Amino acid sequence: MLQPVTHDISASSKAKLGEFFAQLCRASVRVLLLDYDGTLAPFQQQRSHALPYPQVPELLKKISATATRLVIATGRPANETALLLKGLSVEIWGSHGLERLHPDGSYELAKLDPRVVRRLSEANDLLIEEGLSSLLEIKPGGTAIHWRGMESPARPARQVEKVWASLASREGLRLMRFDGGMEIRGSFRTKRDVVRTVLSEVHKGASIAYLGDDQTDEDAFAALQGFGLSVLVKETYRPTVADVWIRPPQGLIGFLSDWVEACGAAS
Repeated sequence: MLQPVTHDISASSKAKLGEFFAQLCRASVRVLLLDYDGTLAPFQQQRSHALPYPQVPELLKKISATATRLVIATGRPANETALLLKGLSVEIWGSHGLERLHPDGSYELAKLDPRVVRRLSEANDLLIEEGLSSLLEIKPGGTAIHWRGMESPARPARQVEKVWASLASREGLRLMRFDGGMEIRGSFRTKRDVVRTVLSEVHKGASIAYLGDDQTDEDAFAALQGFGLSVLVKETYRPTVADVWIRPPQGLIGFLSDWVEACGAAS
């Protein structure tokens, strides 16, 4: 059995990882799903500067070469994520699963309920009236309000909650918190749907893992229970349904390196 080289993890996590990578060696179908911000890349105040940890792109290229299906599941727009990955050939599910960008460049956008779209437009108008326009990221199916790096994030948080409370109708909308902000989005899809779709497309015996850091990844962790390994990638532990907790960047690099080694051992 391969011994995982991930750093600073508990004995139980090491045992689960060792068992998973031993299974990965024998698997004929392998799938690796990854969140982006906070998982593959450190958070940045300037979102356009959030490049992956230095060793990550090369490791992902090696993993892709092992016939592993690589899937990125992110709240970012899909094309924006592709630019940050600098041409790496991966499947990207953007905007929490509303967008699907295939490795060949083909693109799909889920059908949006026009009534919910109108409610989102109303929310955007109210957010702008509150003076939050410089903090907004408007994307398919939702609007994120970012305040990472601000000295007083409590103020924009209160403004967002005020807008949320004043909406004429919140039917079909969700208010979501994430590390460094909040998002008002339609209840269209979540990362749970990404995992369920991928599971429906692969063989039952596939070896599959999902790595994520944020509360938005908990839906994906839950959807994967009984089918694969879920991994919380976070500097400090928080309550989670994930099977394993590792710290970035060392734990992440160790996990990806172990994936390459396990697939190499199987070849």
